[in-house]
Amino acid sequence: MQQQHQQTARRSASRARRFLKRNVGIALAVTATAAVLVSAPSASAWTGHSNRGSVVTDVRTAATFDFAAGEIPENITVNPDGSVTLSLLGSCAVCERTHGPQLMRISVSGERTVLAGGQVGEAISGNTRGSDGSVYYSVWAPGNAARNGVYTLGADGTPRRIAALPADAGPNGLAIDTAGRTLYIADSLKGVIWSVPVSGGSPTPWLTDAALAPVPTEALPIGANGLRFHNGALWATNFNKGTLLRIPVTATGTAGPIRQVTGGLPNIDDISFLTPHSDVVFAAQNGSSSNNGPDRVVVIYPNGTYKPVMTSADGLASPSATAVRGNKLYITDGGVPEPHDPKLQTARINFPALLAGAAH
Repeated sequence: MQQQHQQTARRSASRARRFLKRNVGIALAVTATAAVLVSAPSASAWTGHSNRGSVVTDVRTAATFDFAAGEIPENITVNPDGSVTLSLLGSCAVCERTHGPQLMRISVSGERTVLAGGQVGEAISGNTRGSDGSVYYSVWAPGNAARNGVYTLGADGTPRRIAALPADAGPNGLAIDTAGRTLYIADSLKGVIWSVPVSGGSPTPWLTDAALAPVPTEALPIGANGLRFHNGALWATNFNKGTLLRIPVTATGTAGPIRQVTGGLPNIDDISFLTPHSDVVFAAQNGSSSNNGPDRVVVIYPNGTYKPVMTSADGLASPSATAVRGNKLYITDGGVPEPHDPKLQTARINFPALLAGAAH
């Protein structure tokens, strides 16, 4: 029996080595998070040859919100100190617009601070953080050119609009390039990704393409949604078309040819990457927001294959965004369907199972 176990271990180790050679990005991810795995409570069970189990474990509710008060989580940024910055919609497409949106920070201890607010009828959608700690967020103010656009918080915490978008634009996901100079804005209504200097100015339509456009016949016509700058490219989701797109940023700053990484994921919302070096993606599939598919979190591998790692059985309720810090996964739930359960969830990423899934 011992010999059989040793042979099984050798075969598993051989498969893992072959897999890592083929998938350098994931190999770097494992290397980058090795210290985290060693210190994680679940890591002690991994002897180097076990690859069984769920990709996501230890799902917990980290914070709950009041749906009736418009506390509907939409987007998340995890900060270096472990706190999170959340966009709270204040309204949604199928909710009465009776409350203004909020940008909220939740500390590691659970203390909540409202960083900024919006007017009734608006939504705070995307948010992101610059390398210098600056906070940026989208205000989607339908029909209101005086309010629609992207804002930042001054040193004293005062909001300032740095990019004014047309009244018929739908500012959603935000991303900042590695140099920290350019801010990109996903427009969910016009099929455009805008760009603007982080210091502010007149936004430029960086890319306009049918691949970014919504589907007009959908109950909730939303195109470009989630947006991340990663490994020299912008990665964008199209909510209606169920696609994840990779758009290279050329040496001159223009958009290269769009590549569809994967498709078939209706209501794909915001995404996050396993590490800054890995092209493994965790994506929220927000099906119940428009009754168009399941509520899931899926892991998408560099070759475009994917699999669900969380479902409604894990408590998902209109999941809209994910974030990763070390081996910890964060998920925002809008709680759109009754009984309305908006919350922030956390889970642990099981790296051996993640790698085993990609190998097969």
